[in-house]
Amino acid sequence: MKEIINVAIDGPAGAGKSTVARAAAKTLGYIYVDTGALYRAVGLNALRNGIATDDAEAVGATLGSITVELKFENGEQQVLLNGENVSSEIRTPDASMAASNVSAIPAVRAFLFDLQRDIAAKNDCIMDGRDIGTVVLPDAQVKIFLTASPEIRARRRYDELIEKGQQVEFKDVLDDLIKRDYNDSHREVAPLRPAEDGVIVDTSGLNLEESINKVIEVIEEKTK
Repeated sequence: MKEIINVAIDGPAGAGKSTVARAAAKTLGYIYVDTGALYRAVGLNALRNGIATDDAEAVGATLGSITVELKFENGEQQVLLNGENVSSEIRTPDASMAASNVSAIPAVRAFLFDLQRDIAAKNDCIMDGRDIGTVVLPDAQVKIFLTASPEIRARRRYDELIEKGQQVEFKDVLDDLIKRDYNDSHREVAPLRPAEDGVIVDTSGLNLEESINKVIEVIEEKTK
């Protein structure tokens, strides 16, 4: 029986994890799992219901009445919140900050943990997030920490939002990103950090194609 291959890609906001991981998965024939999208869905649910996303008790109280699912159509991940496809709605700056806040809540992490593990147990996959290599998939054959300077990451995120037609200021994007970095790396539960046996890939000086190729190179080297 063929061994199932799991690749964990962690890193800070705006590092390009989703774009790079999705492209690498497509090239290698793996399923791509964006775990950040799951936290965004929980955060979106709180926002829709007027709940402060940093209120652990209030957010936790919503978990018994919502469902968050992933489905894959033509290899592309779709995120369902209570059966509704929210894949586009979770990509706003407000949803990003909401995701950062709810991801610090232990009850939310426990709520999504089994879903992530179950997908990885059944599929060759590349899974990205903040704590995949350290907590969710500690036995993954490949662990990568993808990063870049805050200014580079903010510029990439800014360009992406402008391309989507959103009216944002670069300084606001940078400030939000720095705040997310601090929140993600200082939270008590599963803080953002490289796995001890992970490979750090800094893409500050790389374009998108070079970043994708570098990650594929690491995966192929580790899974020979």
